[in-house]
Amino acid sequence: MARVFITGSTDGLGRATAQSLLDKGHDVVVHARSAGRLAAVQDLLDRGALGVVGDLSDIGETCDVAGQVNRTGPLDAVVHNAGVLGGAHVFQVNVVAPYLLTALIHRPGRLIYLSSGMHRGGSADLAGMARDGAAHRVSYSDSKLHVTALAMAMARLWPDVLSNAVDPGWVPTKMGGTNAPDDLRLGHVTQEWLATSDDPEALTSGGYWHHQHRRKAHRAAYDQQLQAGLLNQLARITGERLA
Repeated sequence: MARVFITGSTDGLGRATAQSLLDKGHDVVVHARSAGRLAAVQDLLDRGALGVVGDLSDIGETCDVAGQVNRTGPLDAVVHNAGVLGGAHVFQVNVVAPYLLTALIHRPGRLIYLSSGMHRGGSADLAGMARDGAAHRVSYSDSKLHVTALAMAMARLWPDVLSNAVDPGWVPTKMGGTNAPDDLRLGHVTQEWLATSDDPEALTSGGYWHHQHRRKAHRAAYDQQLQAGLLNQLARITGERLA
């Protein structure tokens, strides 16, 4: 059985992933933005899940989340699920937080980053990243291209870790809306599979996945020069460099 940490797991795909993993006997660490939001997963905590709390739009709180997770013990996998669709914190939550948690959480065996088909409309220009991390010019599509590039960079830089990106599809969650056309179950099954399966396909790294099928990401995500620039910018913003 695996120990898996899932960011943004009080609702939507994060909660569905946590619940399904618990159903299958895995150990799960769930994450809520605030103590009040943690009450939304009380049923999962009652079943043995551990909970951590912190606002991923805040660098200090994100660092604290990493410390809380490390105190729970070693992990087999981290699912970077948390994300926001719009507003001033798109860059912080969708890009800075996954980077910072990757840098600070004791290295697991597997990393899964939530991307989106919308990353193909993103810009590879890093000029929108302000030094203070505000990055008001980074759109949702930009952020998902950046986090996909982060996943590919980690696959290259940490060969002992399986790092992959997942497009969960347009699913009926709070973010996706009730009229989203894709299957909610299929939206989280790939993350679970990559986090826990011994299937040879799941034991590969550097993939971009949709419903357990490997797809081609935007070509910029594989660009090592873009990856290096992204990591350097994120290191300057956070004060943390990847080991």
